[in-house]
Amino acid sequence: MTEILDSEEAVASVIREASASGTPLELTAGGTRRGLGRPVQAARTVSLAGLTGVTLYEPGEQTLVVQAGATIASIREMLDGENQQLGFEPPDHRALLGSSGEPTIGGAVAVAASGPRRLRAGAVRDALLGIRFVSGTGEVLSSGGRVMKNVTGYDLAKLQCGAYGTLGAVTEIGLRVVPKIEVEKTLAIVGLSDAEAVAAMAAAMKTPTDITAAAHLPAWAAKELGFGDAMTLLRVEGFETQAAYRIARLKDALAGHEVGEIDSDPWPAIRDAMMLAGDDRAVWRLSVKPTDAPGIVAALTDQMQCEAFYDWAGGLVWLACEAAGDAHHSAIRAAIAPGGGHATLIRASDTTRAAVPVFQPEPAPIAALTRRIKDTFDPKGVLNPGRMRG
Repeated sequence: MTEILDSEEAVASVIREASASGTPLELTAGGTRRGLGRPVQAARTVSLAGLTGVTLYEPGEQTLVVQAGATIASIREMLDGENQQLGFEPPDHRALLGSSGEPTIGGAVAVAASGPRRLRAGAVRDALLGIRFVSGTGEVLSSGGRVMKNVTGYDLAKLQCGAYGTLGAVTEIGLRVVPKIEVEKTLAIVGLSDAEAVAAMAAAMKTPTDITAAAHLPAWAAKELGFGDAMTLLRVEGFETQAAYRIARLKDALAGHEVGEIDSDPWPAIRDAMMLAGDDRAVWRLSVKPTDAPGIVAALTDQMQCEAFYDWAGGLVWLACEAAGDAHHSAIRAAIAPGGGHATLIRASDTTRAAVPVFQPEPAPIAALTRRIKDTFDPKGVLNPGRMRG
């Protein structure tokens, strides 16, 4: 049974009680991302879904401070009324993970969920201005502020981002928001191989055209979205005249390719990895050098049955493979090792996620530092135990 908490004081009280008794807690909110990470080993589940208030919104300062249980949908609706948006384009993992509920801003921060616009606008951590959280001892802490130039103290906000709730229960989040895009255009090159596509995206990224997303869909993925052949996609945004100018310059830079515009919007599907939803294969996210990505995918395809597509101009590879056994984690990590990449297991059964390293194993010095940080903020180990490591 999940207990829904509706105040920071209630969260602190529950965690103090858990720390005193040594009772492990699972922290959740919307519940849509509970399948990310390793299975939590907890005796009690508490939800921050009741913390939905807006503490501060100053459109003129492009500043929003909101409680962690606020849904992404409600935030988007509020920002839309002021012609603003979240710059980091948070993905929705429900279809991919087969989960339900409503994605929250706290969940997006906890797992560092950033979409295709990360290429230009930065990740969720780059949008953070400040944060309030309850440590594993029940102490309420804050870091950062409510303005973009605040640099006071240690940057604990970025430390909490991507910590999967293992360092604290985030209760309030300060964010920088951005003006809403007036015009969005998607350019496409049809029929390129993976290597040709990465080269074309690299050439496009070298131009001063402010590309906000670049992805390559091999034929299998393109067909999932209704296209007939492999598609290399580039997104251009801005005012109408800006977009037209940037498109012209991009076509000049890619003169060796036939570049056209498409009417549909493929980016939500790319953001949410919809092409991999609805089956039982294991799904990995590989963070690699773009120039290494096609070779890594080719090497893995020779060893196993798998399918992959590319985001972030090739720097992010979504890969689906057989889920049985260890979900091929040894082969995948061996393939990315020469270039120093990272592999994260996004979707697999509880049994697989408990048996294999879901996150990229850390070198010994980094692992020791991570353990010291965990011991500082959660000395009893009561917050989401098992989620990031056994």
